[in-house]
Amino acid sequence: MADKKRVLSRIRRIEGQVRAVARMIERKEYCINILQQVFAIRGALKSIALIILENHINTCVRKAIVSKNDREIKKKVEELLDIYEKFSK
Repeated sequence: MADKKRVLSRIRRIEGQVRAVARMIERKEYCINILQQVFAIRGALKSIALIILENHINTCVRKAIVSKNDREIKKKVEELLDIYEKFSK
């Protein structure tokens, strides 16, 4: 994956954010402040998902299309539709 360093860096940052949320909960901080952090984490995860999806399209999906193997192309399209359905919820 071309963006491996960037994704891992973001994942480590998210790990820190999750630990911070746990501390906030332990300290019984204001719920809205905790929720703001949770939404920030969710946004960061969504950003990572898009990077990984883009990489998948530019590598695996492109490879299937170039191969002109109808079965592989259909499989990749089904994967994309499935992940889109899960992602859009």
